[in-house]
Amino acid sequence: MTASSQARNTASRAADSKPLEYLARGGFIAYGVIHLLFAWIALQLAFGSSSESGDQSGALQELASKPMGKTLVVIVIVGMIGLALWQALEAAIGESGEQGRMALAERFISGCRTIMYLYFAFLGIKVLQGSNTSSGDSSQQKASSLMDNAGGRFLIGLIGVVVVGVGVGLAIYGLKKKFEKHLNTQQMSAQVRKTTQRLGIAGYTAKGAAYAIAGVLVVVAAVKYDPEKARGLDAALKTLAGAPYGPWLLALFALGIAAFGVYCFSQARYRKV
Repeated sequence: MTASSQARNTASRAADSKPLEYLARGGFIAYGVIHLLFAWIALQLAFGSSSESGDQSGALQELASKPMGKTLVVIVIVGMIGLALWQALEAAIGESGEQGRMALAERFISGCRTIMYLYFAFLGIKVLQGSNTSSGDSSQQKASSLMDNAGGRFLIGLIGVVVVGVGVGLAIYGLKKKFEKHLNTQQMSAQVRKTTQRLGIAGYTAKGAAYAIAGVLVVVAAVKYDPEKARGLDAALKTLAGAPYGPWLLALFALGIAAFGVYCFSQARYRKV
C-alpha cells in the first residue's frame, strides 16, 4: 500500500468517526445561530439602526453581548472548528470516495468551506479577545493598502468579479435545489422535505444576492478608487438600505438569511456526514 493510499484510508476512518459526526452536526446549529443573528442585524439596519457591523463579525459581537454570550461564542468556535475539520477530510478523500472531475470539484469546494469555517472561528476568537474591529473595517483597510500598490486596483477588481461569481453560483445552487443531494431526504417526511426545500431555496438565493452586491461594490471600489465600498457584506447591506425601497428589500433579504439559519438546523439533523 502506497503512502497516499494509507493517508486516504486514515482520513476515511477519521471521517467515519461518530465524535466527528456529532461535532459537525453541532457546528451546523452554531452556523444557523450566526445567520439568525446576521438576519436580525440586517432587519435593524432596514427599519432602525444597528451599532454592529452588518456581517458575520457583527453577528458574533451581538451574541457576545448577551447573557452567557461569551460562553455561546466559545461553543460557536468549537462548532466551526468541527465543521472545518469535517470539510478538510471531505477535501482529502471526497464525499463519495470517487475520483472523477465532478468529485474533484466537490473536493475543491470542501477545501474552500474549510477556509470559511476556520475564518468564522478566527472571528469568534477575536471577539473573545475584545476586538471591536469588524471584518468590514479590515476589508476596507486591506483594500486601501492594496490600492496604493501597482496593480492593486486590478487585483481588487478581480476579487470583486470572483465574489460576484460566488454570489451567482450560490443563487443558482439554491434555485436548482442542488443542496438536496447532500441531505438524507429519504429520512424526511413529505412536509419536512417540502419545508427544508423552501428554506434552502430562500436561504441560498438571499446569500447569493448579498455576495453578488458585495462583489459589485468591490469592483466599483477598484474603478473609483474608493476603499470604503470594499467592506464586503457590511457595505452591501448599508448600500441596499440607502436605495429606493431599500429598507423593504433589506427586510426581504433578512428573511432569506433567517431562512438559511433555520435550514442549517435541518442540516444538523439530515446532512450526510
